[in-house]
This record gives sequence, C-alpha cells and structure tokens, in this order.
Amino acid sequence: MHKRALRKEILARRDRLSASEIAAWSKAIARRLLELPPYREAGTIMFFLSFGSEVDTGEMIEESLARGKRVLVPKTVPEERRLIPSELLDCAKDLAPGAYGIREPRPEALRPVAPCQIDLLIVPGVAFDLKGNRLGYGGGYYDRFFNRLRPGVPLVALAFELQLVEHVPVEPWDRRVDWLLTEKRAVHTAG
Repeated sequence: MHKRALRKEILARRDRLSASEIAAWSKAIARRLLELPPYREAGTIMFFLSFGSEVDTGEMIEESLARGKRVLVPKTVPEERRLIPSELLDCAKDLAPGAYGIREPRPEALRPVAPCQIDLLIVPGVAFDLKGNRLGYGGGYYDRFFNRLRPGVPLVALAFELQLVEHVPVEPWDRRVDWLLTEKRAVHTAG
C-alpha cells in the first residue's frame, strides 16, 4: 500500500478509539516503557508531546520528571522542518499549543539542548511493522532529527496494536526504531 493511503487508513482507525481506550492503553504502554532497560539507563530522554488519538505521553513525562530524569520535548521550526530539543521543567508552565496545534515549549520556556546529550528518543508515528520500520506523519521532522543523534541512541516507538501493519514502505534513508511498545507487548526490533 502507498504511504499516503496507509497513513490515511491507520489514522482513521486510530481516530475511532474512545478516550477511555486511549487512556487505558496509554497506561499499559507507560508501564512497559518504565520497565524497559534503555529507559532505566537513560539520564536524558526526549519525548514527543502527544496530540489527538496518539498514545498519551503526559503520564510518562510526569513520571520521568518525578524519577529525576532530564526530560526534553520538541519545539518545531516549521519553515525549516526542524526540531529543537528543549528541556522541560514544568508541563503546566512551560507548554502551550504551537505549530499544528501540538503543545510545545513557550518562547520564554525554550531551553535548547544539543541532540548529542540525548540518551533515549521516544518517537511518534502513524504505522509500524515488526521489523521496526516507521511511517511518520509526512513532514520529515523526525527523519531529519535522527541524523543529529549520537550513534547508538535507542529509538522507542509508542503505538497501539491497531497501528501495526504487515509491511511499512520504506525509503533508503529511513531509520528503523529499536523498540516498539504497544498496550500488549514490547518488541525489540533490533533497529
């Protein structure tokens, strides 16, 4: 299936989830993340800020801050299709709706951090296969960002089972995720 058609189909499927399903399944995914060795070993973690019917990262972020992790979130630069990792200290005070209606750091709360300081990257996506191939939203923000990380930094994707497909079409430059966490399982894809 072509990327655009696959993206449309999976997003429609995900958008049919109820708020209670998203909440319950996100909690199950959060538990898997907190048990994951790369998470436990990481000092600095960059999370995506969930929106719409995505896996809710709010509780994971709050728990990570409570555990003394250094938490980063992306600030988008739409004209350059670029992400700036910014240190998050307080969700309520630091964040406001930004590009695409997704929460991101307010200008006065922007605390840029060099990508080389990231130990673990939690990535969003529309569809995934069990080999770790990822279909994003089409903007290329994360694809560009992956190249700025230190070699070997684990990529962990959070998704609902209904986002898993047999095969995600890939381009030569696409990077696989190392871990795929759903409400039912943790899959080490070996990136």
